[in-house]
Amino acid sequence: MASCAGSQADYDSFPGSAPGDQKVNGRKATRADLKEQGSLFGGDGLNIFGGEEAKPGAGGSGIGVNSFLWRATLDTLSFMPLNSADPFGGVIITDWYSPAETPNERFKLTAYILGTALRSDAIKVSVFRQVNVGPNQWQDAVVEAGTVTSLEDAILTRARQLRIDSANAQ
Repeated sequence: MASCAGSQADYDSFPGSAPGDQKVNGRKATRADLKEQGSLFGGDGLNIFGGEEAKPGAGGSGIGVNSFLWRATLDTLSFMPLNSADPFGGVIITDWYSPAETPNERFKLTAYILGTALRSDAIKVSVFRQVNVGPNQWQDAVVEAGTVTSLEDAILTRARQLRIDSANAQ
């Protein structure tokens, strides 16, 4: 009788061992599938010190946002000095930038990439504007209504172009 009993790991890997009618890749989900989905770092865990080569065909963690939106945002905002960029959180923050045409005003942008899909609601840009009111004295000012929309549209247009170029390259 003892030889018939398997380990918990064997049971967890058995298709259909997961509660309910959940499916993974067209088959019934296993308890192991559910454990992997619930893990913060996935099934392979977190390897801080390296040492293992990536397995061919393995998904890898990559960046946590849409790569076309990420690259398009960096391209579109490349004229401004970059303060910080977090590809896992999807946040790009620029430093203050004064256009040569208007040296008495400066702008700062924060771009948020909100998902992995290439959609218009996956990008949000915040624009901050200040005007010079004295030597080294800046005061917050109103940003024109269409500025944010124009920037988001420019990023989306560039992202679509990058996606088309990527598809044509394959």
